[in-house]
Amino acid sequence: MMKQGIFRHILPVILVFLVIAGCAKISSPTGGPKDILPPEIVKSVPVNGIKNFKGKKIVVTFNEYVTLDQINEKFMVSPPMKKKPEISLKGKSIIIEYEGDLRDSTTYTFYFQDAIRDLNEGNVFDNYSFVFSTGPVIDSLSVTGNVYTALTLDPPENVLIMLYSELTDSAFIKHIPDYISRADAKGYFRIDNVREGKYKLYALKDADNSKNFNLPDEEIAFLDSILLVSSERNYLPVIKDTIPVKRTESKVSDTIFLKGEHKLILFQPPKTKYYLTSSSRSQAYKLNYTLSLPPDTSAFDFTIPGAPANSYIIERSKENDTLQIWLTDSSLYSRQIIDPIISYPFTDTTGKVIQKQDTTHMRFLIPRTTRSRQKPTPYKITSSFSAGSLRPGQQVIFYSQTPFRPPDTSKIRLYEVIEKDRIKVPFTIKSDTANYCRIFMISKLSPGKNYLFIADSASFGNIYGEQTDSTGYKFSVRSNDAFGKVTLTVRNFEGNRIIQLLTGDEKPVREIQMKEDGKTEFPLLDKGTYRLRVIYDINGNRKWTTGDFNTKRQPEPVSYMPREIEIKENWENSYDWDISEKNVKIIKNVSPKNKYR
Repeated sequence: MMKQGIFRHILPVILVFLVIAGCAKISSPTGGPKDILPPEIVKSVPVNGIKNFKGKKIVVTFNEYVTLDQINEKFMVSPPMKKKPEISLKGKSIIIEYEGDLRDSTTYTFYFQDAIRDLNEGNVFDNYSFVFSTGPVIDSLSVTGNVYTALTLDPPENVLIMLYSELTDSAFIKHIPDYISRADAKGYFRIDNVREGKYKLYALKDADNSKNFNLPDEEIAFLDSILLVSSERNYLPVIKDTIPVKRTESKVSDTIFLKGEHKLILFQPPKTKYYLTSSSRSQAYKLNYTLSLPPDTSAFDFTIPGAPANSYIIERSKENDTLQIWLTDSSLYSRQIIDPIISYPFTDTTGKVIQKQDTTHMRFLIPRTTRSRQKPTPYKITSSFSAGSLRPGQQVIFYSQTPFRPPDTSKIRLYEVIEKDRIKVPFTIKSDTANYCRIFMISKLSPGKNYLFIADSASFGNIYGEQTDSTGYKFSVRSNDAFGKVTLTVRNFEGNRIIQLLTGDEKPVREIQMKEDGKTEFPLLDKGTYRLRVIYDINGNRKWTTGDFNTKRQPEPVSYMPREIEIKENWENSYDWDISEKNVKIIKNVSPKNKYR
């Protein structure tokens, strides 16, 4: 009884302690909503848009701590300074400092693009620019446009847009521009705070950060005509940044400039100088040499001093700008070092093309053998019917990693298979004179039929004495119903054009040459997604031609059909394609006339 009384008195005390312990439990705060707003400018010293400014330092202060993302690549000054300003962070401020004298009565713009972000969430303060003038006036005219890559019409990466008040062509090569900007990820550009006047407009993929076109392999674009910048063009008032502005996420429909005024097509200029671009010895018996340009009347030849002419085979590319050498004499390809002589056209420092001879030191180190015995790799070939089926009319091709010797056709048989019967099918074997690692089998194969190919041991071999094992392939020729078809009516252009069929990721599949408007078709297409591109073959050389700054030739224009094409089996897609507008690439719904065959 006594113990029960004590327990009744202690129990309330225990309960009180448990309640207190529960109340004292520490937990993490839940926090507020995620910050999605970009930083805001509190003040800048001096104010954005100041006139008659002679200072060397600018301080821009934000309402929170910020960071700079790839500032060296994204920050730009227009017009360019001889020495780029230094950008640093101090507290919540960005400090811009520069040296040297500035131009008199000139408006300067410091572009930050999307480099400024808040420290915690990375919210971007997009397209910020600081503007000041060393004179009494802020220039407020602007130039807008879009830049696209020639042939693909995709927006290029990291392209500078330049305005030159000097209208001679040499200015783009010798001097930095009067105004400069950078195209965005969609190819859109805008140069603000431009003075009224006449200009030349260029785009440049600057390989050496020189801000002019001084390397022959830099990609460029130029506007054909002189650009007149006047008050009738876009006017850009200077926005005071001392007043915080509430920002929201922009939508495409909110964008003021969906399309720029001027279109620039970026291209790689053609090579004009002859030189040896590469030489290699990838295998003990294989050497490669590549020339910068296909030789015209000059020779591109290979010799090995002291070696007989039959100790190697020279394989030339179609354009004769690549030599592939196959050493056939073991006393040659067993050497670690050989010293062939290459004779080729070469452009000297005066621009004259001379015939040059070089001794090339070609080394090949044989890999060390391991202690464990390794089986030699068997000689194998591949063929176009290895996948098990052929397209109607598709040529049968055999491929080897090394040059073929003539095959032994007495050991090769081809049959048509009808249920359990085999019917022998005649064929011939033909070597490819342009590629020693390829041979053709010519035979009449019918759609919808099944075939059996048998090659006994040593049917095929290479020039090094290696031979194939016996092999057999069952394959079929698919029927026409297994494919789709595209029929086109192409109109509204006078002159040569090349119609190209591309895969969904724009790799060429087939092309058709057309001299005038009319109908054409792409039959026997595998199911999948395709695109169509037209090349306006202005010079009639049956291929796309790039631009040339020296002759003021723009790259040949192209355009894309404004939709992707979905090909299905036994399905025909018919389109009426107006190609009157050049350099256009969009994707939108265009109702095709589809029908079963």
